[in-house]
Amino acid sequence: MTDVLRRGRASLAFGFFAQGAAFALLVTRIPAVQDRYGVSDALLPVFLAAVPILAGVGSVTTEQLVKRVRPSRLLRWSQPVVLLALLGVGAGGPGEVAALAVALGVFGLAVGALDASMNMLGVSLQRSYGRSIMLSFHAAYSLGGIVGASLSWAGAHWHLALWVSYLPVVAVLLPATLTASRWYVDGGGVAGSGGEEPGGGGTLVFKLLLPLCLVMTFAYIGDSTVSNWSAKYLKDVLGSSEQLATVPYNVYMVTTLVGRTLGDLGVRRFGAVAVVRAGAVVAAGGFAVVAAAPGAWAGMLGFTLLGLGLCVLVPQTFAAAGRLFPGASDAAIARLNIFNYVGFLIGSPLVGALGDGWSYRGAMLVPMVLVLVTLAYARSFATQPDRYGGGHERPRTADVGRGSNGL
Repeated sequence: MTDVLRRGRASLAFGFFAQGAAFALLVTRIPAVQDRYGVSDALLPVFLAAVPILAGVGSVTTEQLVKRVRPSRLLRWSQPVVLLALLGVGAGGPGEVAALAVALGVFGLAVGALDASMNMLGVSLQRSYGRSIMLSFHAAYSLGGIVGASLSWAGAHWHLALWVSYLPVVAVLLPATLTASRWYVDGGGVAGSGGEEPGGGGTLVFKLLLPLCLVMTFAYIGDSTVSNWSAKYLKDVLGSSEQLATVPYNVYMVTTLVGRTLGDLGVRRFGAVAVVRAGAVVAAGGFAVVAAAPGAWAGMLGFTLLGLGLCVLVPQTFAAAGRLFPGASDAAIARLNIFNYVGFLIGSPLVGALGDGWSYRGAMLVPMVLVLVTLAYARSFATQPDRYGGGHERPRTADVGRGSNGL
């Protein structure tokens, strides 16, 4: 069983890696996508908003589907759709806005199912391990983001067509993720089709989940600001070249990788509450530096701090939802994942509207304030001391939640 869990952890980490690479390839080439299809600055926020809306639909659908289909199967087939949709974004001809809309629509729906099912498997594996490992999965996502952003930089540097940049990545990742999916582990610790029975028991009380939903929203408002506006901010506000404008997201992903790689150790040593509080303060400092940056390299410093701060919030929010509802963690994660897209839906248009109507520097102060509000909800990340003690990780022998085998 230990070998099954280890293979399941490795294969799921690769799934996170592939998604990080695909997402980075899309968001870091937004200026190139805009230029290729002739999307105006006024229409661009509409396209950016449509993706998280459809992803939210995909997450809601996943909440219903996991009552009948195991999360591992949903993840196995949603990931190839995401990769093919990415290729579709790059394959359209100049001015074919309708083709772009279809590709982004498919991408959004599939991403919703992928994100929800991926984090469901991560939370159930953490429960089976009996210690914090959730940040390690998101570290793999960050590593994928670094690879994807680096490939985007190369594409911009050599002026490659979008489909030329995307095709080799899809050709490698699509068969690789399908192969790795053979070892996905569901809640019961059984690879592939085994594990927790669909439609497992447990009640989801949304009132108890709401603080985590707000934290998720604030975290993704911050993350979407970096993902969707960092390249444009560096190019239009700080005067960088198009090539250099692809770097902030890469810097952001490098620092999220570092923070998430070390984050599980921090949670085990200091507890989730302390780690979340520290992350919120550092992220707010990063936004302040970005807003006040006199030039591109100072902006890079701000994005560095943002990566170190924001990186811990999302994984710990998913993990906290799994602890809060051990008998209904799949439903809780799917519901919580919707607020991932609520954050994107609010963040991208909000920054764009404030940037156009006021200033992009001033717009960076809004996510700064919202991230600081996370401090008010930090106690929601505490474990239950009467059951597990200490406010840190639950002892392995006490880890008897849904589908746990005690390992």
